[in-house]
Amino acid sequence: MVRYAQGGGLTDAERAAGSGCGGRRWPGFEDGERNSDIAVMLRVSERSVERWWRQWREGGAAGVASKGLPGRPRLSEAQIARLERELERGPLAHGWSDQRWTLSRVKKVIGRLFHVSYTVEGTWRLLKRHGW
Repeated sequence: MVRYAQGGGLTDAERAAGSGCGGRRWPGFEDGERNSDIAVMLRVSERSVERWWRQWREGGAAGVASKGLPGRPRLSEAQIARLERELERGPLAHGWSDQRWTLSRVKKVIGRLFHVSYTVEGTWRLLKRHGW
């Protein structure tokens, strides 16, 4: 499913119906319509339609099904355990001058240890998910 700000200019009814790109049926692909007509109908670029058409041709409806939002890099359970040990050592052990963990500091430790970049919000979610 494609996401656009304010629903991409679609009405509530069009969004509820899936308006093609998120619906069960791919109008145009099954009906042999031109890519330019499909692009206008779905309010997307022709290039996107070409890519979706190729995915539909190779895998059917499952080929163009949404894979969900792009995921953030995940840490393995072993990495989470190591992060918890490092956090228990405290900020002083990681070069800060006080004993205060902030999300920004934890984010930096994750980056240094695992070469993975989280946002501050992603760091908060990671810590919350693991009981911190």
